[in-house]
Amino acid sequence: MVHPCPRKHSQECLAVTGSVLCAACISQTARNLRVLPGLHQECLHHVSPTYRRTNPTRVSGSRRQDYLNISVLDARHNILATLESWSEIVVEKLRVPAPARSVPQLARFLTRHLEWLAAQPPAADFADEVESLVAELRSTIDPEPGELRTLIRRCVAEGCDGMISAAPGGGGGAGGNVIACSAGHSWEMHEWLNLRLLMERQRKGVSA
Repeated sequence: MVHPCPRKHSQECLAVTGSVLCAACISQTARNLRVLPGLHQECLHHVSPTYRRTNPTRVSGSRRQDYLNISVLDARHNILATLESWSEIVVEKLRVPAPARSVPQLARFLTRHLEWLAAQPPAADFADEVESLVAELRSTIDPEPGELRTLIRRCVAEGCDGMISAAPGGGGGAGGNVIACSAGHSWEMHEWLNLRLLMERQRKGVSA
């Protein structure tokens, strides 16, 4: 039975026979999966980029400000978690070996099984999430002025009332390679993922 593609289109598009998605959505999802590894690698160079100067006419000797780009770290975490989640579904349903836990391997694995994924009920969700990952990575690599997200959370150190802030000119003395709270606790950039998990646990504990 032929049915419309459930994703948003300017006009009705019919799904491919045996699939939930139309041909254009399947092709676009395949392209998105192919570009994800490259974008994931490229954004690594933007974890601590030079802050864009609002006045391009300033002399070359003007002081450069560096900051930790939290949005890049979040994007890199999100892409791995999302691809891994969809890969687990394929592994469970098709009883195939799981790919290595890396973005290139996960993206290739999902591309190989794209035809099967496109025929499953949540196919539109899969296509939407992959498209969102590409958009998120591109926006972190080349954000518009004012789009950089600021992370402000209570310090995770026991008994500390300081606030963690990582953004251009953020408090606590956070520099290009260090995340710091206003009371002086600090973490190296490579500790971000563990720190992020502690923040999320703290936030859920407060909201529970």
